[in-house]
This record gives sequence, C-alpha cells and structure tokens, in this order.
Amino acid sequence: MLILQRKAGESLLIGDQIKVTVVSVEAGGRVRLAIDAPRSMTILRSELRRAMDANQDAAREEASPMELLGLLTGGTDGAKR
Repeated sequence: MLILQRKAGESLLIGDQIKVTVVSVEAGGRVRLAIDAPRSMTILRSELRRAMDANQDAAREEASPMELLGLLTGGTDGAKR
C-alpha cells in the first residue's frame, strides 16, 4: 500500500488515465476527492463493493439479512470472508 500526503488542490496520477485530486479537507478530517477517469472504468466506494460481494455470496449460499445489513452499515458482525 502506498501512502501519500496531498493538500487541497494537489493531485496524483494512477497510470496514464486516472487523476485523483484533493478538492478539500474539511473539519473532522473528511476529504473530498475528484476522480478523472475514463467512463468505461467502474469506480465504487469500498463499502459498496463489499456489499456487492456479500450479495453475490448470499445468492450462492444462505446469508442472514442482518449479516448483509451489517456490511452496508459498516458493521463486521458475522461477515464471511
């Protein structure tokens, strides 16, 4: 994992096609990012990707609704990996 420090207005490049710019850093540490990438590239928040994976797992095997809800709300109760 690469860890970088950037200030508001500064960017980083991923390959030749992706540019991530720090738009602002708000009180409480919340960071707003702008991502410039080809439209054909899927960009998801990690919690949505985990929920998608859990949904696919649930389609293959039985998972409780509370397990799936925990993934959406950020809980780790009973999360299968």
